Amino acid sequence: MFQILIKKIKITMYSIEISKLTKTYQNGHQALKDINLNIKKGQFLALLGKNGAGKTTFVEILASLTKKSSGKVLINGKNLDFDIAHIKFEVGIVPQEFNISIFEKVINILITQAGYFGINSNIATKRAKKLLKNLDLWEKRDQAVITLSGGMKRRLMIARALMHEPDIIFLDEPTAGVDAEVRQKIWQIMKDLNNQGKTIILTTHYFEEAEKLCDSLAIISKGKIVINDSINEIFRQCPKQKYQIEIDNYDSLKINNSQIVKISDKIFEISIDQNNSLSDSIAFIVNQGCKIQRIYPKNNRLEELFLNSVV
Repeated sequence: MFQILIKKIKITMYSIEISKLTKTYQNGHQALKDINLNIKKGQFLALLGKNGAGKTTFVEILASLTKKSSGKVLINGKNLDFDIAHIKFEVGIVPQEFNISIFEKVINILITQAGYFGINSNIATKRAKKLLKNLDLWEKRDQAVITLSGGMKRRLMIARALMHEPDIIFLDEPTAGVDAEVRQKIWQIMKDLNNQGKTIILTTHYFEEAEKLCDSLAIISKGKIVINDSINEIFRQCPKQKYQIEIDNYDSLKINNSQIVKISDKIFEISIDQNNSLSDSIAFIVNQGCKIQRIYPKNNRLEELFLNSVV
């Protein structure tokens, strides 16, 4: 009896449990190869990979949009082979490609989506109002989707995925093709969802996005997971993050550590690892009376790790 209880508790620790997941298409292309991956409840996982690496196939299988060839997938303890109807209530997906009727009113998109999950119109209307307000779309509620900007359409797709209040949310390149301001808004939306306890799986090409938002990272290459760990642990394995910094009146700067190196006139290089931070180095410089003109990254640790992993 005690062993049975332990087993049940273990299952509830994970939103997603994947064992030997494989997907082979009719033309013989093997998109996924024996993937093993566990994702805890409330985890924010970034899935990185080149185009064609298998990211979208992976997400579509977990969201019940594409059939797997073999392997075992549990979503909140439910088997994907036998409980698809229940699993669909527990996951929401924001696809990369825009797939909303452009002639429908914004609010009708959400009401219709709720109907697919058996949500009555009164509850659906309340949820739609709340989501549209939270996503700064309420004033557009009676406009046709075609009138929305690209960023607004992205946010509408997120709202649609949340109408049935899923525990797990898949976002496939949600900030692709949007400007910096819209990207920041979508980042905040994802942070808020994760802070509410939602499990989020994000596919992205933006290394900065993965670093800023996620607590864990998986890299997929040629259908295989080649790296899977917490962001903190991955940074311990990464090369040092380097910044170049331009300093005025640097004659007063006394360098007593190896993290700061002079490159040329006014230009210095700062190396950051798990033992020191950029803010500490900046404070060290400013406290000596130096004025920093500009600072910019010379490399990206995640990008270097990614490139070394997918060759």
